[in-house]
Formats: sequence, structure tokens, C-alpha cells
Amino acid sequence: MTLLTTWPESGPETVVRRTSVPAEIAAALADIGVRYEQWPVRDDVPADAGSETVFAAYAAEIEKLNTEEGFVTVDVVALHPSDDPEFPAKAKAAREKFLSEHTHDDDDEVRFFVAGAGIFYLHVGGEVHAVYCEKGDLLGVPKGTTHWFDMGTNPSFTAIRFFHEEDGWIGTFTGDSIALRFPDFDTIHAGRDA
Repeated sequence: MTLLTTWPESGPETVVRRTSVPAEIAAALADIGVRYEQWPVRDDVPADAGSETVFAAYAAEIEKLNTEEGFVTVDVVALHPSDDPEFPAKAKAAREKFLSEHTHDDDDEVRFFVAGAGIFYLHVGGEVHAVYCEKGDLLGVPKGTTHWFDMGTNPSFTAIRFFHEEDGWIGTFTGDSIALRFPDFDTIHAGRDA
């Protein structure tokens, strides 16, 4: 279940908005310049599918978005639990890279979730908007938008990433510890049906 939770930037003591209705999520995010939409879910694409399978399954949607937005690089990123003894260390390192508040000076951050889930936290207009994205969700965070991303302590997701720049993901970190004041992925994931 996709979920949007909004709090004042001062902390999560007061919930300004909480909704799992896609149209309400899209409208609230559009008000802050963030793109949210849902693409058809391809149940024949396994969670751990390789890039070729993902690209083939979503070719029409990728082409449409590329035509609309002029992306030059599209790739697939995936992280799923495995028996690899190095998985916990890899997952921790991957998670920590995105947990601090940052912006992107030259590119939007656009992600489509093929499988699994993650949360984008958008710090805009004196509020923090936690967008719990899952399979079928596309989120487009405009360049310059202050945000962070949490994939949880046991990440499991596959996402298509879209870039206007060939260099891919380049973050400018704000140095603010705001992310530490808000519920993390594991907390929101555990309580999202409440």
C-alpha cells in the first residue's frame, strides 16, 4: 500500500496528512512540484528480474517518459536479501549512502518501483513528506528539492532510474541531521496498515 505521511519539519509529533489514496497522493505532491503516478504492474516480472527483463516489460512506459522528459540514461538498480554473507554489509552501505538529507543540483531524481518498496522523504515548504513507494509507483523529485531516501535495514526492491545527465546520481548533502528526527522505513513499513 502506497502511503503519504506529512509532518511539520519540527518533528513527527503532529501528522498533517496521512493518505493511501493514489489521487490524493498525486494531488498533494503536485502542489510541491513532485510527480507521482502509478504504472501498470507486471506480475510476470519476478522481483529479482534482470535489467533486460525489466526493460522489455516496461518498454512502452519508459519510451513515453523518455519522450516527455528527455532522459539520456535509464538503468535498473536492485537490492534483495540473499544468502551472500556479504549482503548485510552491502545493504547497510547502500542504505547509509542515501539516508542523509541532500539535493541534486543538475538532475531530477526519478524512480519507478518494479518490485519491493522504499521511502522518499521530501523536505519542502516547512514540511516533511514521507512517500512510501512500492511496486507500480513512479516518483519524480525535481532537482534542487531537499530530500533523503530510506530502503530499510533489510532492503528489497528493484527500481528503474531515469537521468538527464550521463553521470547518474550526484548528491549535494546539506549537513542537516533532520532525517534522524523522523520515523525510518522500518517504523513506517511496520505501521502502514494501522
